[in-house]
Amino acid sequence: MTNSVGGTNRSRRRAYSTVWFNAARVTAAKLDRTFSALADPTRRAILRRLADGDATVSELAKPLPISIQAVSKHLKVLEQAGLVTRGRTAQLRPARLEGGPLKEAAGWIEDYRRFWEGGFERIDRRLAERKSRA
Repeated sequence: MTNSVGGTNRSRRRAYSTVWFNAARVTAAKLDRTFSALADPTRRAILRRLADGDATVSELAKPLPISIQAVSKHLKVLEQAGLVTRGRTAQLRPARLEGGPLKEAAGWIEDYRRFWEGGFERIDRRLAERKSRA
């Protein structure tokens, strides 16, 4: 399959497959997995809870309106994104929040701060110009 620039989709993906962030290599696929995992409100609630400390699936499911099995599936997605690890304590497998992928996602977003702050500054200047004309 070719794209509009004449190359294949595969070669196009390779061209954009790596992002350099603070001199560390972050793959686009890794960022995609992180943002995809964060897109679900239940998974964000699980991460919020894990920010307070490790928890079992039962503990995570208690305040949520979903089954333990559904929480397990959400944990699997979070694990695949690297946002959560699972330990083993006797019969329990507590989940633990891993901050690395969140830090990488926050860094990627931070790179766009100049863009949105510049937009706000332009709006402020325009409002000031209108106010001075009035």
